[in-house]
Amino acid sequence: MTAPAAGPSAWHRMGRWLKEEVVTAPLVPVLHPSPLRMKGLGLFTLFGHPLFWFVWAVWLPQPYENLPLRLATASLGLLLLSNRISGDPTSRLSGQVFTAVFWFELPFLFSYMYLCNAGNHAWLASMAAMILTYYFATDWRIATVGIAAGGVLARILFEFFGPALPPMSTELLLTNTMVIAFCVSMGLLLGVSSANLRREHLAHTLTTMGIMAHELRTPLATMALVGDAVRSAAANCDPDTTRTLEQLSTRLHTLVRNMHHQIDTQIANARLTRLPGYKEAVSAGELVREAVANYPFRSVREHDCVTVRVNNDFIFEGSRALFTQVIDNLIKNALRSLAAASSAVQPGDLAIEVSTLPARGLIVLADRGVGIRVEAQSRIFEPFFSTNRGTGHGLGLAFCQQVIHSARGTIRVKSEPGQGATFTIELPILN
Repeated sequence: MTAPAAGPSAWHRMGRWLKEEVVTAPLVPVLHPSPLRMKGLGLFTLFGHPLFWFVWAVWLPQPYENLPLRLATASLGLLLLSNRISGDPTSRLSGQVFTAVFWFELPFLFSYMYLCNAGNHAWLASMAAMILTYYFATDWRIATVGIAAGGVLARILFEFFGPALPPMSTELLLTNTMVIAFCVSMGLLLGVSSANLRREHLAHTLTTMGIMAHELRTPLATMALVGDAVRSAAANCDPDTTRTLEQLSTRLHTLVRNMHHQIDTQIANARLTRLPGYKEAVSAGELVREAVANYPFRSVREHDCVTVRVNNDFIFEGSRALFTQVIDNLIKNALRSLAAASSAVQPGDLAIEVSTLPARGLIVLADRGVGIRVEAQSRIFEPFFSTNRGTGHGLGLAFCQQVIHSARGTIRVKSEPGQGATFTIELPILN
């Protein structure tokens, strides 16, 4: 009798879990990002630190306070208040600025002040609150590394610039260490579990959408068979009836082909959280030309409104299939915007241009459609946010951003209501 094959060991499962949590899962520098939240955190930074200086230096005096350091930290709030940072809190620049500002004002500053106040009760409580706040505001991996790095740097600077203090008693040191360790462990546990919950919720939702899209292929296959039957029956009719039936069959097959294209788009978008890692050398010019040539336009007029100009072709590293889907998504959105405009589409209403900058390549799609509201531009790359409430599901642009970021590129939008929209993809050129 053959023994059953042994399953993966506990160590193997643990290693796989750690890889998924620490390495594979994308970093989220700003949890629950929104322009209002970023501005609120900026205001808190700008006015909160002078207020805390007043509390700890005047109202409830502590052994050590530092007004210049408080004012320098408060000035960092201006970065979070700037429209360039708060306007698109999901962008890479916003994430980097947010990470730097919060690292300085939370783990570094609080650790330094804690040491300068000899770990007294007020600053032990402040450290506990800081740790939990930091884990709540950013990714648990960023928070864990940030607390360790902030503590080390604060200790070094304290040795050189801090006030001369007697060493903490053993009892105080052990008590404070236990409290801080408890806060770190709880913050770590809650951070990991909430990150898991967010990813699982998104994955389940996307999987359901992908299954629903896939199931539509069955009635489409039936429609294609009906079209074939109509075409076969037309052979036994008079010329006028044959022509009419042929036209109906052609329209039916075109509709089926377009629906299959839309299903492929939805299934690709449903893989938002698990994009394949395979990469290849891709020609931007060939990519755009092929995407336009294969796009299922609904009419000749719609096809003719698209112009492609390759000023300078470039090669980048990425997935050709995924980037084809990116161009498809952007073309679909542009055509929808043009259809919503009052006038009929004209040649050049959607212009796609490929060009280069030093060490960077550009793919620009500019349309003359209805444009995007200013308040919506900062959110259009969020999953499930759509400017088209009737038919949009809000995954297309989130998918585009994810694919482009995986190739170390960026995507940005510039638009005014009634003046169209311009999407610019910037990618590193493969040497």
